[in-house]
Amino acid sequence: MADPIYNVLFLCTGNSARSILAESILAKDGAGRFRAFSAGSRPKGVIHPLALKVLEGYGYPTAGLRSKSWEEFAGSDAPVMDFVFTVCDSAAGEACPLWPGQPMTAHWGIEDPAAVEGTDIQREAAFVAAFRYMKNRISVFTALPVRSLGHIALGSRLAEIGQLEGATKPRPSAA
Repeated sequence: MADPIYNVLFLCTGNSARSILAESILAKDGAGRFRAFSAGSRPKGVIHPLALKVLEGYGYPTAGLRSKSWEEFAGSDAPVMDFVFTVCDSAAGEACPLWPGQPMTAHWGIEDPAAVEGTDIQREAAFVAAFRYMKNRISVFTALPVRSLGHIALGSRLAEIGQLEGATKPRPSAA
């Protein structure tokens, strides 16, 4: 029996940087086993130029990437997701649409490189760091024996991946 191809959706608020990086990385590194998608709750409509520059610099695909709403993946005609990962704290705290198929979910937050101010070199370095943190998470994810792990064990492993180096720290809730 052929191994299944898993659909993975990366969510962020603007869908212009972190989720775009993740989509491109998984599209290349998970080719044949995973289909990568990204979206945002309030998409900016454009991809940050430094995200594209870093992806191209590391040899990752940028053709076809676009900033889009997560609503595209909530309809009955959308691909059924097996995994949905939030990559920014804002998206993790928002009420997400109900995803057809009840995918496994986890939060893989990293700092927003688009929010970094400073010189061009400092800003690009922030995108390189975000790329490396995301690539590390995706490398661990694609190495998981997804088919042989039980639902609870897989959920635990996905949560652990979100705590790898570069993880954003949970913000205290307003009480």
